[in-house]
Amino acid sequence: MRVIVFDIETKNIFQDVGSNDPAALDISVVGVYDSQTDTYRAYVEEELPHLWPIFEHADALVGYNSDYFDIPLLNKYYPGDLTKIKSIDLLAEIKKSLGRRLKLDQIAEGTLGQNKSGHGLQALTWWKNGEIEKVKKYCLDDVKLTKELYEYALAHKKLYYKDGAQKVAIPISTDNWNETSDASLTHTLPF
Repeated sequence: MRVIVFDIETKNIFQDVGSNDPAALDISVVGVYDSQTDTYRAYVEEELPHLWPIFEHADALVGYNSDYFDIPLLNKYYPGDLTKIKSIDLLAEIKKSLGRRLKLDQIAEGTLGQNKSGHGLQALTWWKNGEIEKVKKYCLDDVKLTKELYEYALAHKKLYYKDGAQKVAIPISTDNWNETSDASLTHTLPF
């Protein structure tokens, strides 16, 4: 099964565009882990055409808040419809189980004992200052955390967050995560 774990950084924030629609934002970097090649790579906007064939041959796209944020924003750039590809949104799974949303940093700390290497507003500042490599590294750090959380959930059917000093388990249903479709190409492009 080919799994693509991904994350996006943007060139702007909702206040800049006067909308809460993710598609109103602009992509600076997309970070990707490809299970088929066991590699990480960051793409800037001009390189997105190289990313589409990877997404199109994926059995599943894995992200954190990806159904609400990342996929709608990517669809602004993509000539097809990425919602046709199976999506595993860890935040959506957490909300389904827990009844509320938690930050990636909280889940990474509780489950993996790790914290994020920064935050999105720092990445925005780096982008505006032309520090593209810092944005790429930060984005790929988030992809690595998301990949490790995905793998942990698959293996243990739960994730954790901290409530004070106590770790609290969040049951995660992973029953259909490994199911693949019959077609290796998702036919998301319009013909």
